[in-house]
Formats: sequence, C-alpha cells, structure tokens
Amino acid sequence: MNKINFLSPNKNNLYTYLYVGIFLLFISIFDVFLNSFFNINITSFLPGSIGFILPLVLGFIGLHFIRIEYSGIKQLDLLNKNINTSSLNAILSLFIIFVIIKSIPSVISWMFLDANISGDNKEACTGSGACWTYIKIWLKRFIYGMYPNDEQWRINLSFIALVFLGSVGYFATEKFKQYLTLYYVVIYPIIAFLFIFFFISGGPIFFDFSYGIIAAVISIIAGFFIPSKYKMYYFLIVPIALYILLKYVLFYEELIELGKLEALVWVETGAWGGLSLTFIVSFFCLIFCFPVGLFLSLGRRSDLPIIKYISIGFIEFWRGVPLITVLFMSSVMFPMFLPEDLFIDKLVRVIVAISLFEAAYVAEVIRGGLQALPRGQYDAAKSLGMGYWKMHIFVILPQALKLVIPGIANTFLALVKDTPLIFVVGLLELVGMLNLAKTNPKWLGFAMEGYVFAAIVFWIICYAMSRYSYNLEEKYKTER
Repeated sequence: MNKINFLSPNKNNLYTYLYVGIFLLFISIFDVFLNSFFNINITSFLPGSIGFILPLVLGFIGLHFIRIEYSGIKQLDLLNKNINTSSLNAILSLFIIFVIIKSIPSVISWMFLDANISGDNKEACTGSGACWTYIKIWLKRFIYGMYPNDEQWRINLSFIALVFLGSVGYFATEKFKQYLTLYYVVIYPIIAFLFIFFFISGGPIFFDFSYGIIAAVISIIAGFFIPSKYKMYYFLIVPIALYILLKYVLFYEELIELGKLEALVWVETGAWGGLSLTFIVSFFCLIFCFPVGLFLSLGRRSDLPIIKYISIGFIEFWRGVPLITVLFMSSVMFPMFLPEDLFIDKLVRVIVAISLFEAAYVAEVIRGGLQALPRGQYDAAKSLGMGYWKMHIFVILPQALKLVIPGIANTFLALVKDTPLIFVVGLLELVGMLNLAKTNPKWLGFAMEGYVFAAIVFWIICYAMSRYSYNLEEKYKTER
C-alpha cells in the first residue's frame, strides 16, 4: 500500500488529496461566507486571532493538497492553472476571494437594498444606500450635456444614421468586404463626421451631407454588380462623382427648392457634452488615427531616408508630449497661428489633436507586427511580381494586423478613457458633466453615485471593445 505524504501531494493517491483539499477549501470559503452575510462565525470557540486567520490557513492547505499538475481532471487542472500554480499564488488568490466575499453584502445593500430611486428631489433620498434619484434626474444631462432638450432628436438621428452606414459591411459577402476597405478608411469617416457635426450644430441646412450619404449607399448597392477587377477604381471615383451629380445637377439650389430646409437652431459645440460627446470624440478619433498610424508605421520602416526620418520625428514628437498639453495647445495656441478670418471649431481641433496623438502609438503597435513577420513573406511577395503597395495590402499588412490586434485594442481603450481630458478646452463629456452636477447646490453630496454610474458605463464600453478584439483574434487566428 502506498504511503500518503500530505506534505507532497502526488497522482498516486489523487482522490485522497482531492477530497481532503476540496473539503478544507470549502470549509474556509463557507466560514467567510457565513460571517459576511449572516454574521455567523463557526470558529468562534477559538481565540480571536486564530479564528480570524483559520479560514486562510485551511484554504491554503486545501489548495496545497489539490496542487497536482496534469491530474487528468479538466476542472482541477484549470483551477491549478489559474489560481494555484504556487504557494504565493494560492495565498493571494484566497485573499482576493475573501475580500470579494466580504465586500458583496455592503455593496449589494448600498446599490440595491437600501437605495432610493423614486422621487424628483434630494429629500426623496432618505435611505443609507445610493440615491439613484440623482442619476435619474440628471440622466439626460449625463447623456446629452447642455444640449437643448427639444433638439436632442438630432443627436439620436445622427447616431442611427452612423450605425446604419457603419453596419453596411456586415451584410456584405467576404469577397465584397475587401473592396469596402477603401470606403471605410477614406470615404465613410469624412461623410459621417461632416453629417454629424453640421447636423447636430444646426444652422442653414442644404442637403450637402445627405447627398454624401445617398451617394455612398447607392454606390455600395451598385458595387455588387461591378466586376471585381474594376471595384477598386469604382469605389474611388463613383461616390465622389455621384455626390457632385446630386448636389450640383439634380438638386441645384437655384433650380429646385427641395435641397433647402429651414434653419435649425444653432447649437454651439460648447453645449455638446455627456456620453454622446464621449462617443463622438472616441469614435472619430479611432477611425481617423488608425489610417494615419498605419502610414506612419510603413514610413518608419521605409528605405527612403526622408520619409523614414519624417515619420520617426513625427512619432517621437507626439509620444514625447502629454495629451493634456496637446489639447491645451490645440485650444489656446493653435488659433493664434491662423489668419484672422479663419476659424476652426474647438471640437474639430480636439479631434484632430487626439487623432494625431494616438496615431503615434498606433504606428508603433503596427510596426511591431510588421517586424514580427519573417523576411520570407516579403521575398515571396516580390517573387510573385508584386510592387510595394500591392505587397503590403494583400500580403504583409493582413498578417501584421492579425498579430497586433491586442495592442491596437489596448490603444483604443486608452483613447476612450482619455476623453475626460477634453475638459481643458471647455468641453464636458460624461465625467465633465458629473463634475458639474456634483457642484449643484441642490445635489451636494452625491458624487459617489455619479462616479459609480460613470465607472459602469466605461466598463461596459471597454468590455465590449475587449470582447470584440478577442473575437477578431479567434476569427483570424493562424498557425505559425
């Protein structure tokens, strides 16, 4: 009969160690659970200090017993791989588990059980928990900022149009999606930005940007019937030509009054704010910084000295300057260098500044993917007679971008969480509106609820982006 050495668990007596370890681990977690939720301490008969650390000791011993590598039990191996690789890992894991269990009752009580959501003023918050009435009253401001209530439909309609244009490629075939790249990189960002900016701002509206949307949609639909060898030229020329045709021929303002609408209420960008502004800044900075960063990464690896050193200088300059300084310069210093009769809206300046700043980081991430490719990929593409651009578009970049999806996603997440810094130019996105709301005399003392709300919103945004990047990794995973 094999001797059992509890100090050195092994596979010879697997189930003995497993049963004892699970029992001790269960007892430790169950003791902390009862103490946290029901104020029941099953080790109360022991002295205070011993009873306090006993769950940790029992849990540690339990994890030590089940720390058997490659046991053949899937769940056990998964447990050991994640929280039980070593004694230090086991102690840290137990400590985190215990802290989470201890925190759950108070968090649930504050957020739900003792919380208030009814009423329409501060006096309605009589409980000891969170005052979600504060969030309910300020919700529109947190979403739309100081944008007029009667004009908020314009923001909603703009985002619906944005989602519609952006989702066109989802329903296209895989072969056709390749030809939509030019549309999403060049045409779509410009159309979407101009439409949203001018439609939300208001003022005299001529169908200028509606023409662009119509031209884009018609071009995409007609593109299905264009032979493959002509599609690249088609998407480069036809949408622009169709826009000109719609604007200056079919709906020319002096001939047909259909192209002219009554003036909407002018809303300055200073009134924009809240979560909608967070989405606007984040989204357009994302789609603008990526192509710029892509070209900068190619320029930094170029064999042409002028292009190479200009790219290096650009990247290192923007990486060496804090973002808050960039925003300050775009708001205060940049207008001083413009002619007196030229004015660029501060929101446009902010989007351009953040896009250039983030493009430098995107460039370095993509450059890492380019350097990871073996030299044979370049030689194979050249042996097929491919030129520089054809080689990179069809061979190099698809492989390089697959390798750096996590890095690109991380850069994008950092960009989203950097948007609160635009307060230095007088734009109040979600966090800015929270800071404004907490200073309201009628709602003093409820900053915690606002920050919890912001944390949940940002967590949802970041988690959605991370899951999307993970799905892209799984979709484009290749064996190397």
